[in-house]
Amino acid sequence: MQVKRADSGLTPERIKRSKILIVDDQPAVLESLQALLRINGYVVTTVSSGAVALDLLIQESYDLVLLDLQMPGLDGQEVLRVIMQQRIEVEVVVVSGESSFFAVKSAMRNGAYDFIRKPYNPEELLTTVNNALEHHWQTRRLKHTGESLERSEKIHRFIVNNSPDFIYMLNPQGVFTYVNDKVEELLGYKRSELIGCHFSKLIHPHNADDSYNFFCEQRSGERATSNTEIRLLVNQSSQQVECLDNYELIVELNAIGIYEIDETGAKVFAGTLGCARDITERKRSEAQISYQAYHDLLTSLPNRVLFDDRISQVFAHARRNRQKFALLFLDLDRFKQINDTLGHSMGDLVLQQVSQRILECLRAEDTLCRFGGDEFALLLPNVESKENVAAVAEKIGRAVREPLCIKDHELFLSVSIGIALYPNAGQSKESLLQSADIAMYHVKANGKDSYCFYSDAMEGTDSSYLSVERDLYLALEQNQFEVFFQPRVDPFSHIIVGMEALLRWHHPEKGLIYPGDFIWIAEESKLIVPIGDWVLESTCEELVRWRKQRLPQLKISLNISPVQLERPNYVQKFIETLQKHNLPASVFELEVTEQGLLRGQGMAVRNLRQLREYGISVALDDFGRGYSSLSSLQNFPVNTLKIDRSFVREIEDELPKVCAVDAIAMMAKGLNLHMAAEGVENLLQLEYLRNLGCSEVQGYLYGKAMPAQATLDILSNQPAEGPHFILPD
Repeated sequence: MQVKRADSGLTPERIKRSKILIVDDQPAVLESLQALLRINGYVVTTVSSGAVALDLLIQESYDLVLLDLQMPGLDGQEVLRVIMQQRIEVEVVVVSGESSFFAVKSAMRNGAYDFIRKPYNPEELLTTVNNALEHHWQTRRLKHTGESLERSEKIHRFIVNNSPDFIYMLNPQGVFTYVNDKVEELLGYKRSELIGCHFSKLIHPHNADDSYNFFCEQRSGERATSNTEIRLLVNQSSQQVECLDNYELIVELNAIGIYEIDETGAKVFAGTLGCARDITERKRSEAQISYQAYHDLLTSLPNRVLFDDRISQVFAHARRNRQKFALLFLDLDRFKQINDTLGHSMGDLVLQQVSQRILECLRAEDTLCRFGGDEFALLLPNVESKENVAAVAEKIGRAVREPLCIKDHELFLSVSIGIALYPNAGQSKESLLQSADIAMYHVKANGKDSYCFYSDAMEGTDSSYLSVERDLYLALEQNQFEVFFQPRVDPFSHIIVGMEALLRWHHPEKGLIYPGDFIWIAEESKLIVPIGDWVLESTCEELVRWRKQRLPQLKISLNISPVQLERPNYVQKFIETLQKHNLPASVFELEVTEQGLLRGQGMAVRNLRQLREYGISVALDDFGRGYSSLSSLQNFPVNTLKIDRSFVREIEDELPKVCAVDAIAMMAKGLNLHMAAEGVENLLQLEYLRNLGCSEVQGYLYGKAMPAQATLDILSNQPAEGPHFILPD
C-alpha cells in the first residue's frame, strides 16, 4: 500500500536516503512492515532481537527505529534507555501490542517519538513514519546549525581574545559588560576586575572630558569615534604592564554606539562597542623621529633647527619683559689635530665628553647647541650683567681645560668663546650670531683659550677687518691656501736660478686673493704665524718633490713677517722643518721688508742672524721704500737688496726717478751685497738693471707666479744648459 505524502516535507531524495530499522520478534510483523515501507521507497533493515538492534545502531547510522516493546531477552524499554544513554541520534516509534498507560508513558519518557498500537493501520503508520523522519531531519539540521554557531562563536571568541587590541562592550550606563583577555596584558586588569565596573576607572584624569565622550560613544556611522588617541590608566599593582611611563597607556580608539529596536519599533541605545589599540611603540618611534629631527645624534644636544626655535622664544620673552640675554659661540682649540692624529672616532668621543662638561656648567633654562664639527652655540636667557656671563664663560673654560682620559690617551683641549649680548651686540638672531662669531675669531687670533665680549673687545673695529680675520682662520682650517712660484732669472744667461714662493688664497666666495689684500690683517691678528708655518711646510714638500724628479737645485725665497721673527722659537721651528725634509739651509733665502726690519730690530734681527749663521741667506725686500741709513744697513744680517717694483716701473720715466735705482745699486756695491729686482716687465728695464750689475730679476717679462704643478712642468722641460727663456730682440 502506497500512501500519498502531499503535506510531508520529505522529498523523494530524502526518502531514499532515510534508513529505517525494524525491531520485532514476530517474523510476520517484520515482513509486513518491511513490505509496506519498501513499497513507499524506504530503505529497511529488520532484526528480531533488541541486543542485535543496539549493535547495529552503534555501528551504523539510522534515521528511524520501529520498535516492539515485548521481546525476549532485551525488551523495547531497555533498548530505548540504552539509546538515550548512548545519545544515539535516531527517532524511535514504538509499534507494540502492549498499550497500557504505563507502557506508553515509560516509552515516551525514554525518548520515543510516538506510539502505534498493534495491529496498526498502514496509513496511520506511514503518516507517523513520515512525521518522525521529518522531526528527525529538522532536529539534525537544528543541531548542526547550533554546532556551527557554537563553532563560529568559539572562533570569534578566540579571535577577540587573541586580538592585539583591547576590545570592550559597555551597557547604556557605561558599565563594562565584556572585555577581552588582552586587557590584562595591556592595562594589568583581569577581566573579572572590570566586568560590572564603570569605564571611568580606566580614563586618565588629564583628558577625562574628551575621553568620556569617545570611550562611551553613542554615535554610529561616519560620526562614530575613529582613530582617536586617548590615554588610559593602568593597574599600578600589576607587574605585567609595559607602557611609556608605567602609569598610562596611549591607545588609538575606535568606538561605535549599538542600537536595538524595541517592541514599539523605536531605536534604543543598547551600549558601546569599542576597540583600543596600543600605540606605545608607534609613539616611541614618532618621538624618536622627532628627537632626531631636532637634536644632534652624536652629543644629544639641540641642533640648529631646535636652536632657532629656542632663540626665537628667548627674543620674544626678552622684548616683552625688557630683559637681557647672551649668545655665546664656542669653538674647541686644537680639536682638528686630535681628529687628524687619532681619528674621527676618538674625535667623536671627545665631543661627547666636552659637551657633557659644558652642560654641567649651565642652568636648566640655558640651551647648548652643537652647530657642527667642534662648534657650539650657547643661549643664556635672562642674564643680569656681563659679569654673570663672564663667570659662565670662565667656568666653561676651566671645565674644558681639564685633561680628558679616553682609551688610554690623556688629551688637553681649550675653548675660544665669543659673546654677544642682547640688545647691544644685535637685535636679531642673525646679527647676534655674527657678533658672537666675530668675537670668537678675535679670541682665536689672539692666542685662543679665552673669551671675548663683542661690545667690549671690538668697539669701533671695522667689521670687514673682522670678517677677513675670521675667513683667514677658516682658510687655515679648510686648506684654502696654495703656494705659487715665480721664476728668478739670471738677466745675462736667461737661466732660472731660483723661485720665489708666493702665497695665494682660494676664497670660496671671492675667488683668488693676493697677499696684499690680507697679509696686513694676518699680521695684526697674529695669524701670520700659523700661515707662515704652513707656507714653509708646503714649500719644503714641493722641493722634496723636485728633488725626486732630479731637477737642478734652485734657491727658494720666502717672504717672512717681523711678527714671525719676533717669536722666540721661530729659528728652532724653521731649522727642524728643514731637517725633517732633509733639505740643506743653502736652498732658502728669507725676504723681510725694510719697514718690518726697522720696526722690530730686537728679536727679529737676532733671529735673522741665527738663521744666516745656519746657512740661510737673507734679502731685504721692497728696498728703497723705507728710510734706511747706510749705518743701519750695515747692522742688518742681509745678503741681498731687492729693488722694489715701483722703482723698476719708473725706469722708463724721467731721469730723477731713474737716479733712485742708481743710488740703490751704489749702496749694494758699497756694502758688497747682491742686488735683485722685481717687477721687470720689458726689455728696457731688463737692460738697464743688467747694466747696473743686478744679478737676479723677476717679473712678467719672464713669467707670472704659477701653481706648483705648472712650475714642475716648466722646470722638467728646460734644457740642461740655458737659456731657459728666449726674449725678443
